[in-house]
Amino acid sequence: MTTLEVSDLTVDYKRRGQRPFRAVDEVSFTLTAGRTLALVGQSGSGKSTVVRALARLVAPTGGSVRLDGRADTPGREYRRAVQMVFQDPFASLNPAHDIAHHLRRPLLATGRARRGEDAEGKVAALLRSVNLTPEADIARKRPHELSGGQRQRVAIARALAPEPRVLLADEPVSMLDVSIRLEILGLLDRLRAERDLAVLYVTHDLATARHFADEVMVMYKGEIVERGPSDDVILSPQHPYTRKLAAAAPRSRRAAFDDGAAGQGPGEP
Repeated sequence: MTTLEVSDLTVDYKRRGQRPFRAVDEVSFTLTAGRTLALVGQSGSGKSTVVRALARLVAPTGGSVRLDGRADTPGREYRRAVQMVFQDPFASLNPAHDIAHHLRRPLLATGRARRGEDAEGKVAALLRSVNLTPEADIARKRPHELSGGQRQRVAIARALAPEPRVLLADEPVSMLDVSIRLEILGLLDRLRAERDLAVLYVTHDLATARHFADEVMVMYKGEIVERGPSDDVILSPQHPYTRKLAAAAPRSRRAAFDDGAAGQGPGEP
């Protein structure tokens, strides 16, 4: 079942004294419950602009985004259904507040919990869902007291608080140590399966796109130049730009990821 349908999405950025810069040019795709779509491209290709438009952080110039067939979904309802995990887990968390505050606030704001024991119990449940235990110890810490991987788990838990149906993951492991990237991707994949989430995974890493996503779209200069099942796109690229991306991927990284994936599937925590 289609959850989010994107048709001819176009985003222009105004420039003083110049013609607008077209960052995204008539991009169309669908996000389906229980499946992951990877959007791959180098920096500047427009992939993060796509995510920001879907998160309603920037206004599209043209096209439509339909949630369950509706293009006019009210803002609050849309934001509950479509949540985002940002690239930098430290910058996305407020250093002045403890972890409990970061999780309690979206629970209360979206009506998913009542103040008091109900909210605290659901904060603990969110922490358990992303493998952060003991929950009481984690809840009273501040972001700087956690590792990068732990902070990203908190960011994922916060995105899950409104019980979304679509998760937009914008380079969620690019700022983490290589040793824990598989763990975070495995966590996201488990949550996708458990919660029947539609996931858009944005990355420049072809290896993780292949093993984490069902399908891959390759973006170049604001346009989708190739798409299809992950293995087909990455192992047998047809477009010259996709072939260049594959050739530029460090062999050591591809080999390391393949070895890791052989021993631990992306569905494991």
